[in-house]
Amino acid sequence: MADTLFATVLNALPMPVLWLEEVDRVVLANSAAEGLFGAGLEGRLVTDVLRHPDFHDTLGECLRLSEKRVIRIALMTRAGDRQFDVHIAPTGSEASSVVSFDDQTALDQASAMRRDFVANVSHELRTPLTALVGFIETLRGAARDDAAARDRFLAIMEREAGRMIRLVSDLLSLSRVEAEEHRRPLGTVEMAGLIRGVIQTLRDQAEAAGLEIALMEDGAPYPVRGESDQLVQVLQNLAENGIKYGGAGQRLEFRLTRVAREPKIQGPAIAVEVVDFGDGIDPIHLPRLTERFYRVDSHRSREKGGTGLGLAIVKHIVNRHRGRLKIESDPGKGSKFKVILPAG
Repeated sequence: MADTLFATVLNALPMPVLWLEEVDRVVLANSAAEGLFGAGLEGRLVTDVLRHPDFHDTLGECLRLSEKRVIRIALMTRAGDRQFDVHIAPTGSEASSVVSFDDQTALDQASAMRRDFVANVSHELRTPLTALVGFIETLRGAARDDAAARDRFLAIMEREAGRMIRLVSDLLSLSRVEAEEHRRPLGTVEMAGLIRGVIQTLRDQAEAAGLEIALMEDGAPYPVRGESDQLVQVLQNLAENGIKYGGAGQRLEFRLTRVAREPKIQGPAIAVEVVDFGDGIDPIHLPRLTERFYRVDSHRSREKGGTGLGLAIVKHIVNRHRGRLKIESDPGKGSKFKVILPAG
């Protein structure tokens, strides 16, 4: 009865657990352990299950000193490389111990993402701040009485300050979107009307880039479940990308279509495509375009005022709306950004 109860308790634990007797023989393994190492663990030597010299040294030390031990090891699993904190505890019986495996991979990845995020933000801010300090020193010194140099430096300072403002604004937007990502919008929005408003807002910017911007539609309403302000942000970010980097094609199109059934959404959907006919993007970059601060051409992006956060914001907003984002591009033929949203 006690053994059955103990086995039931082990199987209820979410982490893999092994009970060892005779120093290194597995006498009990829960279902999570079998998911990690495979079935048929009981009766096998732990050296056959887990070939890791540091683990075996720590196991021997734990039993010899009758003290708990924790060791970090990397294991190759069906889900890829994983990092585990392995806890080894003596049971009080001679040559008997309990070994549990605490998966730390997600925490390690989150920590690495935070470090990368801080490093990226610091890098993005350092360049304009260094430029501003340099120009201020010059204006106080050698260029104090040079009106032409002063005007030129002030224009550059204004541009760099605007770049920092855009970066901070995008960081705040990304933070708000991430905070709301798991709260699904409840309203209904008509997409054709939203797109017309975005086109009106961006028309001057498009004309300055030598670009015609248009909506291809049939005049019918296209309702989706969503939040108006965030969907406008999606449309503006995608359109501004097309204006900045697809200007060589001289045309930017919004296309609206209905999808009878979208498998991932499990129901009818509305598809919004933002299509440019510019230089296009090398396919090697497509999987990483929605990463924070990822740029295909860093120098060109900064020159055009890009922060590297626009598509990351788009991805999180689309996720919040339970939609999908698809990116297609062929070098020399332009790019297509497709947002698929549940129909209203």
